[in-house]
Amino acid sequence: MSRVVFMCGPAGSGKSTYARKLEAQGMTRLSFDGAAWERGLTVMPLPPEVHAEIKRELQERLLTLVRAGQDVVLDFSFHSRQMRDEYRGLLAPLGVVPETVYLATDRETVLRRVRERQAGHADDFQLTEELAAQYFDGFEMPTEDEGPLLRA
Repeated sequence: MSRVVFMCGPAGSGKSTYARKLEAQGMTRLSFDGAAWERGLTVMPLPPEVHAEIKRELQERLLTLVRAGQDVVLDFSFHSRQMRDEYRGLLAPLGVVPETVYLATDRETVLRRVRERQAGHADDFQLTEELAAQYFDGFEMPTEDEGPLLRA
């Protein structure tokens, strides 16, 4: 049975750093930011049609990997319960119960990290401080009733 991990936290919380550690341990890392970067897109948020296309491609890749028995870390924000529930529903027919790793990074640290970004690679997208604050303030924290949860 494949292991699937949802990285969960707003921009700047440390999701990609944590996900890369899991990748180094053998998991396949799928990244929304990475997929956008590969398309030459360096500005967030993405246009809705591009976001939908990347989402569809990543979901197909996730299912292919899980069916092949691969462990996967999803380096997304999983910013809402609705999003987390959608991906749980996608995985349920395959018998996979994903784990959520929530990076409970404080607002000041998140905003500082986003300010320091240089757009040098796919995990380093620049955001305006206003947008980063909106992402942080609108983030829905995961709860124990959603399934396996690790607060990091």
